[in-house]
Amino acid sequence: MKRAIKQVIKARRQTEGGGFQIRRPLPAPGVRYIDPILMIDEMGPVDYLPGEAIGAPDHPHRGFETVTYMLAGEFEHRDSAGHAGRLQPGDVQWMTAGRGVVHSEMPSARIMEEGGRVHGFQIWVNLPARLKMTAPRYQEVAASQIPEAVSEDGLARVRVIAGEALGVGARIDTHTPIVYQHWILQPGADIDQPLAENCNALLYVFAGGLVSNGEHLADGEMGVLGKGDSINLSVPAASTETTQLLLLGGVPLGESVVQHGPFVMNSQQEIDQALQDYQQGRMGAIRQA
Repeated sequence: MKRAIKQVIKARRQTEGGGFQIRRPLPAPGVRYIDPILMIDEMGPVDYLPGEAIGAPDHPHRGFETVTYMLAGEFEHRDSAGHAGRLQPGDVQWMTAGRGVVHSEMPSARIMEEGGRVHGFQIWVNLPARLKMTAPRYQEVAASQIPEAVSEDGLARVRVIAGEALGVGARIDTHTPIVYQHWILQPGADIDQPLAENCNALLYVFAGGLVSNGEHLADGEMGVLGKGDSINLSVPAASTETTQLLLLGGVPLGESVVQHGPFVMNSQQEIDQALQDYQQGRMGAIRQA
């Protein structure tokens, strides 16, 4: 049975971190999360002049995972455990914050100096109660290592960050079953993508337009999907635009969610402890380079 779009949510434009521009379809008014997906931020696209670029300075996380996927530009990241690196177009960083880490994500020195376009996504994925206090972990996969597949007619291409599509599986290891796929569809594309019935799922279109099981999604719209075992992704042959979208989902945890900013736990007591641990320095601090 093909999944129908049961709700359409328009992404809201706002600023985050040090003031960088985002579109945020989730959370939305009346929709706190789509278990286990907590948040979707589309960073930009924004074109910076030299000296204008803005990022997210030192900030803590506990109890969930952040997934950063760059489409354009470069970000440099550092954390309180001494980890540092650079994300370039097509790269993915899957960070399991677990029991706590202080993290920063800033435009690279080159972007700061020369300016340029920045575009990407950060998705927050919840962790089950049994893993809220697990040790922090990073998985970084270069663009060249992200599995890709193309449909037989060549009209659909997919980059598989988590899950499986068109016969290829992701390289990233997830703590619970997660789907994260970037689809690029040309006019005339028509794909039926299998998806386990026990998964929640959503579509977010960020370029062009999509038809799914007869329902339309435009640029900047998120479709929350109903029950079923497959998803239809199609673009009318008469369209003049390439469509790009994220297919996201996962097996719901079915646990209580208590959130305070960058802390996501199962009870207020755990949130209070996270705040205390951060304030007393138990999550560490980032050493300046």
